[in-house]
Amino acid sequence: MSVQIKPSQAGTLESSDILIMLAPAEPGTGISIELVSPTIHQFGDQIKKVITDTLQANGIKDILVHANDKGAWDYAVEARVKTAILRAIS
Repeated sequence: MSVQIKPSQAGTLESSDILIMLAPAEPGTGISIELVSPTIHQFGDQIKKVITDTLQANGIKDILVHANDKGAWDYAVEARVKTAILRAIS
């Protein structure tokens, strides 16, 4: 199933939150994540994993993601990605 994606975003730049911005990518390019975070060396891999897992669970295969993290917990990252997906496909 191919899902049409339009640019979208969810979240804020407030403390303990994350701003997720999605943009369509060319078919076959996969998931590309640009992450900005003050804790990127400690938690960057985990944040990217949550983003990737959430996108894949929702059938998104080719997407550009810009994530600006301000110390969000995994559940907040997942919620922001899900919200951005819903906005991107509606």
